[in-house]
Amino acid sequence: MKSHHSWFKRGILLWGLLLVSSISLSQDKVEEIDKLVGKYAEYGKFNGSVLVADQGQVIYKKGFGMANMEWDIPNQSNTKHRIGSITKQFTAMLILQLAADGKLDLQAPITTYLPDYPKTTGGKITTHHLLTHTSGIPNYTAFPGFMKNDTRDPYEPEAFVEKFANKDLDFEPGARFSYSNSGYFLLGVIVEKLTGKTYEDLLQEKIFTPLNMQDTGYDHHGDIIKNRATGYEKRGNTYVNSRYLDMSIPYAAGSMYSTVEDLYLWDQALYTNKLLPQEFMDLYFKPYIKAFGNNHYAYGWGVGYDRIGTSKDSIYVIQHGGGINGFNTIISRATSDKSLVVLFSNTGGAPLNQMTRSIRGILNDKDYNMPKKSVATEVLEVIRSKGIDAGIARYHDIKDSKSFSLNEREMNGIGYQLLQSDKAEEAAKVFKLNIEAFPESSNVYDSYAEALMTLGQNEGAIENYKKSVSMDPSNTAAIEHLKKLGADVSEFEKEITITDTVLESYVGKYQLMPNFIITVTKVDKQMKAQATGQPQFDIFPKSENEFYLKVVKAQITFNKNEEGHIESLTLLQGGQKITGKRMVE
Repeated sequence: MKSHHSWFKRGILLWGLLLVSSISLSQDKVEEIDKLVGKYAEYGKFNGSVLVADQGQVIYKKGFGMANMEWDIPNQSNTKHRIGSITKQFTAMLILQLAADGKLDLQAPITTYLPDYPKTTGGKITTHHLLTHTSGIPNYTAFPGFMKNDTRDPYEPEAFVEKFANKDLDFEPGARFSYSNSGYFLLGVIVEKLTGKTYEDLLQEKIFTPLNMQDTGYDHHGDIIKNRATGYEKRGNTYVNSRYLDMSIPYAAGSMYSTVEDLYLWDQALYTNKLLPQEFMDLYFKPYIKAFGNNHYAYGWGVGYDRIGTSKDSIYVIQHGGGINGFNTIISRATSDKSLVVLFSNTGGAPLNQMTRSIRGILNDKDYNMPKKSVATEVLEVIRSKGIDAGIARYHDIKDSKSFSLNEREMNGIGYQLLQSDKAEEAAKVFKLNIEAFPESSNVYDSYAEALMTLGQNEGAIENYKKSVSMDPSNTAAIEHLKKLGADVSEFEKEITITDTVLESYVGKYQLMPNFIITVTKVDKQMKAQATGQPQFDIFPKSENEFYLKVVKAQITFNKNEEGHIESLTLLQGGQKITGKRMVE
């Protein structure tokens, strides 16, 4: 560091050097970001649009891959993507605007504004509860079979509310956090009731038009929307069109489309009082309840500290992600340096949190991880060019390499690609590799059994289907296959009864990682579990201390210490086992 005297003495020259240095430093970061995201795209892990701002100024924006694969139309920074749950922060803004205008009391029962809503529950739920996911209203997207069976037909908002309005609450309002799309759906209905206008029109009038967000709106399948990306899902190393979703279903919880450029306009406006007086802006970002590990939920935002790259340092961020058929998204704001990271993927499942942390590592001159090549993608390419034996040899060469990442889901995906290409023998060998790598995943045995059944090797198929069901009793499809193969399934259909005393002993919070906690509760005789940032799910007994989920493939085991008290919980999911100590409350 130079002395103050030297700064003054050589002022003109030093200002020039400072400017050149600043531009060079910024350019280095831009090149690093481009290299990072480019590698994610090269390895098939990202396909979408990116914008990064630092000190309030856009330093990087770019598209990667295809917005439309059928027509080879590339993604750009002005490509319109569905943004999923990022919609919630806009819904929250509309609610606060009504509160600022004196038209809504955040602490009043929602039956004040929705007189037809059941009073037994609505009479004790407030708008604040809806905004913070503390209402206890069950999350409609977590209802069994809902996403598969009930998302293609259009609904009027008030008619759709009947899907969840009469259900029992998961807990007393305000007692805790439980992410619920139902709550934000209701907020949209409240907005319409109080204004006599549609949710869509209010977004346009109150937010998009004032901020000149010309490329943002409510996504309707039937509308012609220029530069709109198509949503895809990855299957092995190829893509398929995502399942159709009528956009009246996500509504005020996730119906919007936008561009990374428009979300920069949104970010910048949130440093001003263009949309709300400061008193209500403070309410908007206030951390109300612990939600994601040590972080909290505000109104439509997650707030708290997040890691910078791979360092131990962290930065306070205001952020939210979104996931909807064929798309996943994130907006991450750090007010301390007015930095912004916006990532939109139109192939779903992209590791956006990991990418965001790495980009923040670059912005703050910290270490970060570069992405790795996929073992599965590499192996499939070798199988197709040189045959299955060469593919297996390549697998063993690279599975433990630091340059490659081995993922159960990706290996399973290439196995099914082979199976669907009438290469059942090759598929069976790939599935067997997956069993060797992830022996504690029920799914790998199920896939191997399917390939064996296709090959007519019924004895092996029965053995592996039974192994899968013994690990995951919710695998009813495997039980049906066993019945068709003539196997005895009585052992999988018996009912397990556990005393209330034992069930009560499992209730509590278990910390598996610093920012990952599973909360176990009991409602009557039904046990429930909720992981950090996830909806609450019912869990069902497999044995006295082993439980499984029906909506996702996961198992929970409660572990006793030498004194016979429950001291920890083990989560088995995706072939990985994580144990967390019971937290003292």
